[in-house]
Amino acid sequence: MASPMSPGQQPTIATENGRAARPVAVPSGAPLAVRGLTVSYGEKPAVFSVDATFPAESMSAIIGPNGAGKSTLLKASLGVIPRLSGDVYVFGQAIEKARERIAYVPQRASVDWDFPTTVMDVVQMGLYRRVGLLGRLSGRMAARARDCLDRVGMADFAHRQIGQLSGGQQQRVFLARALAQDADLYLLDEPFAGVDAATERAIIDVLKTLKAEGKAVVAVHHDLSTVRDYFDHVFLINVRRIAEGPVATAFTTGNLQATYGGRLAATHLDELSPTGGA
Repeated sequence: MASPMSPGQQPTIATENGRAARPVAVPSGAPLAVRGLTVSYGEKPAVFSVDATFPAESMSAIIGPNGAGKSTLLKASLGVIPRLSGDVYVFGQAIEKARERIAYVPQRASVDWDFPTTVMDVVQMGLYRRVGLLGRLSGRMAARARDCLDRVGMADFAHRQIGQLSGGQQQRVFLARALAQDADLYLLDEPFAGVDAATERAIIDVLKTLKAEGKAVVAVHHDLSTVRDYFDHVFLINVRRIAEGPVATAFTTGNLQATYGGRLAATHLDELSPTGGA
């Protein structure tokens, strides 16, 4: 993992020919800014020299084809997997100094659902940052966990074993755990994958409420047909950064074609991006 920089130092961004490029400024108010991030599995880079800036009080989608590096970008930003190079900033600080401002919802497929724990226990895990792993939760914190379950429609399942839930219910519980952290930045890896329509609506309603409360949401997303309805900002990736910006200007036919490399039918592209253009 790249080491933190000294105060005032700007990141050096790798270029394709190996020469150092001009340092890139880091927006001080951006909830998440990535500069020159590279991740490699063996000799093949999964993410190469990526810059990305995700705006405040917005819902941002990371999109791209399978194997494009979407989840890798998110995990490497968090430090869940090591990055070969690059730097990550949260509200202008190196991420190592601002982890308490982040809540993370992993892919449901990556979780051991056979672990013997209840729904309430999972949500209360989001509070351990405040009391420590061996600390006792106050009555107020326990009430907060119940409130977070209520927000995602899972209060009646508080004492159910987590493995007994459906996929959509499990995803709601992990979102409740993230809510319990009362973070400023919420990072979600494929939050709608494998969930039913009712759960998808419930999750998006919660995320839009977070945005209205001044929080920032960044989600790896796979359903292109809902990008315009769900998100304000979009980041398109296929190993390298293809484009980023407001959905109205960046989610275009040209950018989608460049991202997906001709894998999307022309009629489908027109439906997704009625404005067209590059």
